[in-house]
Amino acid sequence: MKVSPVIDSIFTLSRHFLKIYNRPYVRSFLKKTGLNDRFAIIVGQRGVGKSTALIQHLLKYSKGDPFSSAILYVQSDHFVTNQYTLYEIAEEFTKYGGELICFDEVHKYKNWSGDLKSIYDTFPDLKIVASGSSILEIHKGSHDLSRRAIVYHMHGMSFREFIELSLNLKFSNVTIDNIRTDHLQISHDITKKIEAKGEKILPLFKDYLKFGYYPYFLEFTETSQFQITLEQQVHTTIESDLMSVYPALAGESIRKLKKLLSVISANVPFTPDMKKIMRIVNIGDGRTLKTYFKYLEDGGVIRQIRKAGREFDSLEKPEKIYLNNTNQLYALSPAGNVNPGTVQETFFANIVGMENKLSIPQKGDFLVDDKFLFEVGGKNKTRKQIAGTSNSYLAVDDIEHGHNNKIPLWLFGFKY
Repeated sequence: MKVSPVIDSIFTLSRHFLKIYNRPYVRSFLKKTGLNDRFAIIVGQRGVGKSTALIQHLLKYSKGDPFSSAILYVQSDHFVTNQYTLYEIAEEFTKYGGELICFDEVHKYKNWSGDLKSIYDTFPDLKIVASGSSILEIHKGSHDLSRRAIVYHMHGMSFREFIELSLNLKFSNVTIDNIRTDHLQISHDITKKIEAKGEKILPLFKDYLKFGYYPYFLEFTETSQFQITLEQQVHTTIESDLMSVYPALAGESIRKLKKLLSVISANVPFTPDMKKIMRIVNIGDGRTLKTYFKYLEDGGVIRQIRKAGREFDSLEKPEKIYLNNTNQLYALSPAGNVNPGTVQETFFANIVGMENKLSIPQKGDFLVDDKFLFEVGGKNKTRKQIAGTSNSYLAVDDIEHGHNNKIPLWLFGFKY
């Protein structure tokens, strides 16, 4: 069958990427979401595995056949793709029996929302999946996609996934309630399987904290190489992704955002002194500073946590600010000086905050789902700060197994 030059070049590129970017390990994200909706959008920070998820989804649909004319992978910022609109590509694809099309990195294409809306409205039998930066404003603008698309948020790898990928093992995920009530049995079951492979849980956890959140760690033989790449990735998020979504951001604003990130990286976790930060970064008003915090959080660079009872007050300044994950902490901290307590709290905030409500209580470190109080720390941490409080727990590093309300910190990495 003769095909048009448009779809021929796109098909050739698609098959190339389907072959080189496929990976055998399938993340829980794909198993949980299925991406079987007529129109789905995956958002997430750089490097968490969105492209791989699209490739695996396409190949599952075609039963492993990268040459199937029913599937098409489109890298939205590739020079071959840029010769055509997304709509033109989809239109040609449907003419030749296309069934599932995946657009990667759509935030780099200027009129992505308008084209996707038109594709959805014009070709009712076509399944569409798009991926983009976590900064994407799906609800913004005249081409409101929120009523058409199901939006899924993809995170980096959990500690459970890191172990599965590294040791070729399989584990079930656990809930906060599982961890609270049955952590001793669960931790013994997990460590038994790991020790049968000749490994120990605590060294694996230390590795995960340094480089296990992003699946591309497998591409590097040295941790330092991974950390340099991650640092560059964070700067690209600010310099490129933010400007793609918010074109009004000028060079001076980008400079201030990078300065703000530098201040945060050197002081996390901290309760921000708004006036002091405004002076250091040379920001004129508190509203602009809060907007900058939001940009960095949407980009997957920081996490803001507010006081208990004030979580939904956008005008309230955050009670504490953390970097998004511990890999960033090791990569961005000045001279590599990383405080163990900061690592422990950052891990807990990242992993628990993905699926559970998190706030800062009057005593203790974190309040989870408005009812469970957690104090996070090293193996010598005591209950002194949360004594006499019901539903209170210690999340403790450097222990394989806990007892009563003392829970190994690493076990929270099996939440998803």
